[in-house]
Amino acid sequence: MTVKHQPDQADFRAILPEQIDWKPFPAFPPGARLAVVVGRPTEPGPYVVRVKVPAGAKLMPHKHPEDRIYTVMSGVFYIGLGEAFDGDKVQAYPPGSVVVLPGETWHYHWAKSGEYVTQVSAIGPLGLEYRDAHDDPRHQHA
Repeated sequence: MTVKHQPDQADFRAILPEQIDWKPFPAFPPGARLAVVVGRPTEPGPYVVRVKVPAGAKLMPHKHPEDRIYTVMSGVFYIGLGEAFDGDKVQAYPPGSVVVLPGETWHYHWAKSGEYVTQVSAIGPLGLEYRDAHDDPRHQHA
């Protein structure tokens, strides 16, 4: 019997912290980085990415079509729910926390107390839609 493996999961391997390949992501504010750890987020199937957000940065209200599971790797992850950013309504999650975010849920992030890194597990394709197009870095021109 042949096992059909998930994309990018057919061979045993390990990804060490120093091998994480951080890159700018067009939908993120300047300074925020995304690293694809396992899978192909642009295609159907499971993926794991990491997101690093610098101190003070905000990801304004947005949603994803896919259900997501966030694991806080380092720093404190501040997330709020709703279609409008409200710094008084963010909740703080320390390293080791797991946050389940159903798809199509409006939310926002704030690196309120310093840089944070989260690991996101989901089933692709990855999507990101901002509530207000003016908040989307992909729509801003220099």
